[in-house]
Amino acid sequence: MNPEASTREEWNWAGNVRYRAAEIVEPTTLSEAQRMVARATRVRPLGTRHSFNGLPDLSGGTLIHLGSLPADPVIDTDAMTVTVGGAMRYGVVAAHLEEHGLALHNMGSLPHISVAGAISTGTHGSGNRLGNLASAVRGLQFIGPDGDLVDVRAGDPGFEGMVVGLGAFGPITRVTLAVQPSYRMRQDAFVDLPWDRVLDGFDEVMGLGYSVSLLSKWTAPRVQHVWIKSLLDQPTATAETLGAAESTEPAADNMHPFGVEGGWFERLPHFRLDRVPSAGAEIQTEYLLDRGGAAEAIASLREIGHLIDPVLGISELRTVARDELWLSPAYGRDSVAIHFTFQLDPDGVAAVLPAIEARLLPLGARPHWGKLFHADSAALAPLYPKLDDWRRLVNDYDPAGTFTNDFTGSKLNL
Repeated sequence: MNPEASTREEWNWAGNVRYRAAEIVEPTTLSEAQRMVARATRVRPLGTRHSFNGLPDLSGGTLIHLGSLPADPVIDTDAMTVTVGGAMRYGVVAAHLEEHGLALHNMGSLPHISVAGAISTGTHGSGNRLGNLASAVRGLQFIGPDGDLVDVRAGDPGFEGMVVGLGAFGPITRVTLAVQPSYRMRQDAFVDLPWDRVLDGFDEVMGLGYSVSLLSKWTAPRVQHVWIKSLLDQPTATAETLGAAESTEPAADNMHPFGVEGGWFERLPHFRLDRVPSAGAEIQTEYLLDRGGAAEAIASLREIGHLIDPVLGISELRTVARDELWLSPAYGRDSVAIHFTFQLDPDGVAAVLPAIEARLLPLGARPHWGKLFHADSAALAPLYPKLDDWRRLVNDYDPAGTFTNDFTGSKLNL
């Protein structure tokens, strides 16, 4: 590496976070990537730049992006898995699987994100019975601090601590995911769902499809939008069963259409891979808490909706099934995810986040690792029963702290 390289800077996709490093490198071969890691003092992986906080930041160190390595997807039909390059985007993985009659159990709302980045931060998709994206991981390969390749598989000691690993074990080169036969779906849209219907029957509402999203501002008199994704061999929700009205508005240009049958890979994500997702220039925040506390959390946030909505684009409520991954926000509990897509107003968002966290953290809410939040290590520690085990595991694999940064120090005491 060039010791005279000046500080490099890049912005995340939404334009609210600047990533800084002495070098930002993009190797074209695996051996080159290994040499770059082995020679560096401090290294952090850089994915598709969809994080909204300082998780990838490393002033004075090296940021390494593996997007130029061959993706080389390998399907194992006996094991029902696919192994892909960690930098491969979910939308590209999905299209490849569909060509072979296979599918993933779930996808996030954005197909633009990389596999390694999504699993490492606990990114989730949604559905009462669907675990987050990391719950499909069956194997990992990453580059350790000395440049050697490390392979771990489900069942190995510590595996559950490495999958949602926040980049603390090294850049992920390959990921093995569980797959299943392909399936078809439709997405239906509704409007004006009474809040009382949500508060009194949250589990019922969120169980009306394979995946259900409630989208609204908090001061709105009713939930403004409901998107229900259903398998074709299961009953489809209606306005009557939901207690809302059918939407007459077409889907936005960057979204997949409503009310039209399609493949899983084009219906599970909210947004199209060939378009700018969501609002583009925005700030995202999200918290996951026990599903049993959903009604209390929703009611509490509506009490401060007048503070939230002036800087809010939209909020989304989804559900995620429990998993056993140590740093997953859904660890050990079926969860509700409360998401905030804020306007690109850093000062306004910073002013309202303490009020949101004051309502949600006492209920056991865990922040999404890739999105903006204020909670520090003291507030986060009680929320993760396996955090001490995770710290010891990180120290075993990276005793010199090659892959730590300010974010992992302040949030996790690494």
